[in-house]
This record gives sequence, C-alpha cells and structure tokens, in this order.
Amino acid sequence: MKIIAFGGSNSKQSINKRLAAYASSLFENAEVEVLDLNDFAMPVFSVDLEKEIGQHEVAQAFLNKLKKADILVVSMAENNGNYSVAFKNVFDWSSRIEKDVFQHKPMLLLATSPGGRGGASVLGIAQTLFPRYGAEIKGSFSLPVFGSNFDLQENKISNVELDNELKNIIKSNF
Repeated sequence: MKIIAFGGSNSKQSINKRLAAYASSLFENAEVEVLDLNDFAMPVFSVDLEKEIGQHEVAQAFLNKLKKADILVVSMAENNGNYSVAFKNVFDWSSRIEKDVFQHKPMLLLATSPGGRGGASVLGIAQTLFPRYGAEIKGSFSLPVFGSNFDLQENKISNVELDNELKNIIKSNF
C-alpha cells in the first residue's frame, strides 16, 4: 500500500506536514512518501498566465505523485480561516489539468493549528469542497493546540486521548 502525505503549507517547519507524516506512520504495511509543497512552487495561477505558458509541468508532477497513491493523507494549514496560498496555488494549477485532482483516492483529511480550534474552519471547507474534486474522504481529524498536543522530539501526538482518537479513525475507516 502506497501513501502520499502532505501538509497544505509551504512553511519549512510546517506543523501540518508533521501531523500528516505522523498519521501516515500509523498505517500498517504502508510505503509512505511525504511531499513538501515547496517542491511544487509555481507562479500564482491566472487564466492569462495559463494562456501564455499552458499547463504547468510542476502541477502535472504533483498530479503524477497523487496518481501513485493508494491512500492520501492531507493535513490542511489554516490561514485566516482558509487554505494557505501555497496549497491553493498548487490546487488551482492542478485542477486545470485534471478536475478530479484527488483522483478518487481514499483520503484521511487532517488539520492542526496553534489555536484551540485546530484548523476547524479550513477542515470544514475542505470536507465540503474536496469531494467535488475527486476526494473520497474516509475520515477526518483536527488536532487543536499543536504545541501542547504534539511532541516535536518524538514526532507524535502526546495527548493520549487525541492520539487514540486518530488511531481509531484510521482503524475504523481504512
């Protein structure tokens, strides 16, 4: 089983990338590849630019990575209650090549943030929108107050109750 995981952020210290990597490690007998959105940087999407340069090869590379997955583990960063610009740009370029960006792959959808809502706003937006773009969301999880609930040394959720909740979501849905 091949898992492609990524955090919806271009931060080099992305807490969402860390959460996606940890959640992916909980799947048994899985080969995991954790993507870095910085590897998929492109100019800001516009229809004018698309007319000028055509479909961006980096967006195609992103889609090719997703195509190799049996399961997607995606943890959305929240910027002002919505997607990060880095994720939105990759998503916009990719959706112009293939509307079903997520290619009907089973998805574990996550979010975390430093605050108590744990990225709840962006998680809700993604739960509504992603299925329109080929996501088969099988489970979702929000980790509040990342700094208090995630052990950066051990790279795992330190709050036992929340850790068990995530493990149960994976066990029950995948």
